[in-house]
Amino acid sequence: MLHSLGSFYAAIPSPSSGAIHLGKIQLRAYGMMIALGALAAVWLGGRRLEQAGTGRREDMSAIAMWALPAGVVGARIYHVMTDWKSFRGDWLRAFKIWEGGLGIWGGIALGTFVGLWAARRRGLRSADVLRATTPALPLAQAIGRWGNWWNQELFGRPTTVPWALKIDAAHRPERYADVATFHPTFLYESLWNLALCAALIWIDRKYKPRAGRLFAMYVAGYTFLRFFLERLRVDPAFKVAGLRVNEWVSVIVFAGAVAFIVLGPKGEPEAVPAAGDADAADGVELAGDGDHDDDVSAALGGLAFDDSSPSAREAEREGEAAVEPDPAAESAESADPADDGADESTAVPGDRAAGDEPDR
Repeated sequence: MLHSLGSFYAAIPSPSSGAIHLGKIQLRAYGMMIALGALAAVWLGGRRLEQAGTGRREDMSAIAMWALPAGVVGARIYHVMTDWKSFRGDWLRAFKIWEGGLGIWGGIALGTFVGLWAARRRGLRSADVLRATTPALPLAQAIGRWGNWWNQELFGRPTTVPWALKIDAAHRPERYADVATFHPTFLYESLWNLALCAALIWIDRKYKPRAGRLFAMYVAGYTFLRFFLERLRVDPAFKVAGLRVNEWVSVIVFAGAVAFIVLGPKGEPEAVPAAGDADAADGVELAGDGDHDDDVSAALGGLAFDDSSPSAREAEREGEAAVEPDPAAESAESADPADDGADESTAVPGDRAAGDEPDR
């Protein structure tokens, strides 16, 4: 009896409503947590892009305008496809995202693909953008997972540990109608993803792996925990050979990510000019090493990207036009042979030689 009372008072409470009311305005907490996670990811990704001297924060914001909606659509499509039985007879519920139900696999896949496409449109290298955003992905997940807490969903098996999550009777599965506390799987995943975000930043700073390998480390790190969380969860799910679909996906994706880390390219990434370099002031070279983008393509399942960005191709054309000789100037120079023997002492002080350029 005393143990039960202690567990009850130590349990994490659940919100009484999945909405936040500001006067007559009602905000769906699930969507708000997703939005906060997205904002945090854009902030971190933009900061890393700028620190590396490979882009600006404005670039990351522009990319997010494409990647985030695509990620939400992909996540919802994956959820509906893998849990289609719960929508049978009421398919319009598939559009009610605020009620919960986003599959991370679909969100990462479509959001990453569209995000890298948007990056190429802005003249950025896919490898640079992937490197900047990889640690930002688990950060977004860590925040977004709290939407499950607001909705009282996707919790684990019954437990009496001090950090157990108290679930209202209306949200409990029928077989656990008399049980009040469950494993807070949302909290486990949130804390793990925060640690994963920090680990990826540390690995990138210390070892500088290729962008594709860094992304594969994120995938392996997340799927490792996700498999065990799926084992804990008690919500209905479609199973194959005794395992939930997401358990199989976790195993397969984890194996693929580890194989890429072990067998994939391990060479040092190409050097990137510092933000303060003179060359960087004229614009960082964005076309880059084709092999490095091939590494990104392999990590994303064979997606192909053009090695030369639009801005780089335009700069190349402008450079070719700038070095074309001026026929008029050549004829004028050859028409005045007297200048060939001119004494250097007659030069006006402060004059700059024809080939010199001013300091920038």
